[in-house]
Amino acid sequence: MHSLDGHKIVVASHNAGKLREFADLMAPFGIEAKSAKEYGLPEPDETGITFEENALIKALAAAKATGLPALSDDSGLCVDALGGAPGVYTANWAEAPDGSRDFGMAMQRAEVALQEIGAVAPAQRKGRFVAVICLAFPDGAAEYFRGEVDGTLVWPPRGELGFGYDPVFVPDGFEKTFGEMTAEEKHGWKPGQPTALSHRARAFQKFAQARLDLARSGVK
Repeated sequence: MHSLDGHKIVVASHNAGKLREFADLMAPFGIEAKSAKEYGLPEPDETGITFEENALIKALAAAKATGLPALSDDSGLCVDALGGAPGVYTANWAEAPDGSRDFGMAMQRAEVALQEIGAVAPAQRKGRFVAVICLAFPDGAAEYFRGEVDGTLVWPPRGELGFGYDPVFVPDGFEKTFGEMTAEEKHGWKPGQPTALSHRARAFQKFAQARLDLARSGVK
């Protein structure tokens, strides 16, 4: 496992929602994070068929281009009744004809697919958000941290917070959708607290713990 020399890291994403979440998560650690967009880096084609493969593509491209460690995540919504779809194609479901992303359309597409198979009861609408964080280094080394959160899809969408499919996802044990939760509620974790709520926060919690364990071991 590589150490993080200094406190600079590239967040290999152009997604404003993800960048806000990573900024919130990294703030307690004093890590200076700049986005790939700030470095003028293009978005690489995500040609992987797993979350791990796509996260590596993005993180490694940013690390090699900047000479700095780069952090990326690939995440998605996996709906049981849809055979795990949209999965790694979660963002693709939101692609509009003009090239922009319309997550209102994407949520509608998921709902139509569920309605077509008669999945109307909550027990038929189970799924999970998955996030895989990849920390890549310019020499090609990479580490992976996976987080998942189970929940139920609801309709119509509720809440204007968060991003993506958040307004139709109620995590198990809660009544609010992610779209109705503040950043603090959604992340549900910070140093000194034991459990994260969101998939991205759970993956980041594993990343942070690994970094803390490495620092305690004295690895340089």
